[in-house]
Amino acid sequence: MSASQSNPPQGLGAWQRLAILAKPRTGTPARATSRSRRLGPVLVDYSKQALDDEVFEALAELAAESKLPRAIGELFAGARINNTEDRPVQHTLLRAPAGACPKEVAAERERFLTVADAVRCGQRRGYTGKPFETVIVIGIGGSQLGPELVVDALRPPHAPDVRFLANIDGDAAVRTLAGLDPATTLVIVVSKSFTTLETRVNAETTRSWFLERTCETGIVEEHFLAVTANQAAAAEFGIPPGNRFAMWDWVGGRFSMWSAAGLPIAIALGRGCFEDLLAGAHGVDDHFRETAPKDNIPVLLALLAIWNTNFHGTATHAVLPYDRRLRLLPSYLQQLEMESNGKSVRRDGDAVRTHTAPVVWGGEETNGQHAFHQLLLQGTRAFSADFVAVARAGHDLKDHHDWLLANCLAQSKAMSEGRAADGPLGSHRSVAGGQPSTTVLLDELTPRSLGALLALYEHKVFCLGSIWQINPFDQWGVELGKELAGEIHDELTSGGSQGAGNDASTAGLLTQVRRAR
Repeated sequence: MSASQSNPPQGLGAWQRLAILAKPRTGTPARATSRSRRLGPVLVDYSKQALDDEVFEALAELAAESKLPRAIGELFAGARINNTEDRPVQHTLLRAPAGACPKEVAAERERFLTVADAVRCGQRRGYTGKPFETVIVIGIGGSQLGPELVVDALRPPHAPDVRFLANIDGDAAVRTLAGLDPATTLVIVVSKSFTTLETRVNAETTRSWFLERTCETGIVEEHFLAVTANQAAAAEFGIPPGNRFAMWDWVGGRFSMWSAAGLPIAIALGRGCFEDLLAGAHGVDDHFRETAPKDNIPVLLALLAIWNTNFHGTATHAVLPYDRRLRLLPSYLQQLEMESNGKSVRRDGDAVRTHTAPVVWGGEETNGQHAFHQLLLQGTRAFSADFVAVARAGHDLKDHHDWLLANCLAQSKAMSEGRAADGPLGSHRSVAGGQPSTTVLLDELTPRSLGALLALYEHKVFCLGSIWQINPFDQWGVELGKELAGEIHDELTSGGSQGAGNDASTAGLLTQVRRAR
């Protein structure tokens, strides 16, 4: 990715060939009867994608012409591929074994895992000497979505009470803190910059909650931990060096759960589970680095997304987890894909002349079947989907799990094949089919299989950015809203006249807010 390509992807021969293949063809071959790849506990079946051998070969050519193998090599070599921030992208080092990662990474990992051990066994205690019963994790975006997904997915019965506080909405803070005892509550503030508005306000509110209920002015030193790259800001907040953990500038927020940002995971699930999570992801890293494109699962996932998004007009991608434990996966992937590749400018600053990331959305299944699947089956919009399921249940209710899996396979089959119906209501009962989907099947849901799953998607996103020639490791677009929010907040709280720069709609809404208050 560091080598700027002078021509957009549409100028590549493989791209032009794919554009021809995407047009209706007389006697178009049926989609492949069976296409799948397995990596350890994860099976990826893409037999229901609308591609044949000729398309598959053209996609492989696109990977080669896009210099994707070279880009993968640069990623693992530590090249400064985040060109707009002039940084390397090295989150894969965070999940490498101790002997294969930098000494400072291994040392910091051992530091925070030791703290997790101490909290779990009751050795580390609060200011009254009582063990911690509740852990509040304050962070948003990448500091929250990944860790919360893992904790929610793998939390065993009677696990430590780990709660996540992300939203600036005060109701979230009130509900999170309700009924808690400051003497038995530990707070972890996770923020790479330690200046993120939501995190800063929630941390200050939580600190005030502690101080209002205790007479201990030094309580922050005993009850607050921080994970950040801005050690000075954490120190100014009152968190001592022994309670602060590093986050390096070469780790993006949405790739940070493998670092000390994963401390909540280690507290909730234990050291062994966190290390297995890393091992599962590291196995995918090895596969991604060493495997040829045709058999490289993240590359295949990216090429399928290119085929659907750029040649079949799918503007949305549904993530459909058929396991309640994975109910937060759509939100996690929403940030991973849309914040990474929701760009309209290439790495060289020129405008992108093709579609990039689709809208990623989804929900827990089978609930979604009774909410939005009607549109998926008979609507007019093109979409693609990932069905995610687990073969072996995490409980003893076999009949429930059999029905869950049956519904997963039935829905992917229905969206693919459709059906023609006769009779008076034939047109109403008919389903066109032809909607492309991939099914990701885990043997069972474990820390290792979940780590592998998330790493597969991470590397898919990298490949897409490389082919589209965009930088998936920055997020400059979000800065505008932050700046405007600061200006409007000043107007809301000052009670004075409104800013001259407001449009009529914003000015009118501010007036209505003031009247309602």
